[in-house]
Amino acid sequence: MKLFTILALALAIGLATAASPFASTSPDGLNRVADDHAFGDTGKTQAGPIEGYAFPGVHNERLAKGLAGFTGTVLVFALGFGLVKIARRRPALA
Repeated sequence: MKLFTILALALAIGLATAASPFASTSPDGLNRVADDHAFGDTGKTQAGPIEGYAFPGVHNERLAKGLAGFTGTVLVFALGFGLVKIARRRPALA
């Protein structure tokens, strides 16, 4: 891995871990529109791996959100890194 990639990943992980606990608790844009137009409660809630942007099983809310930010950043990086590795291995079509 190049130094730039390592530094960018470290910066992203640091920001995601440190800033996640301070994220707004207000609803995002889609939730706000759904609430404003009175159809927010009509849909079904789906379970997710990190519901509420907080790591499950951790009782300290700030720590749980920081861990969720860290985990999400690492997983997205790993997925992107893996896809790039796979794409570079394939021979070009002539």
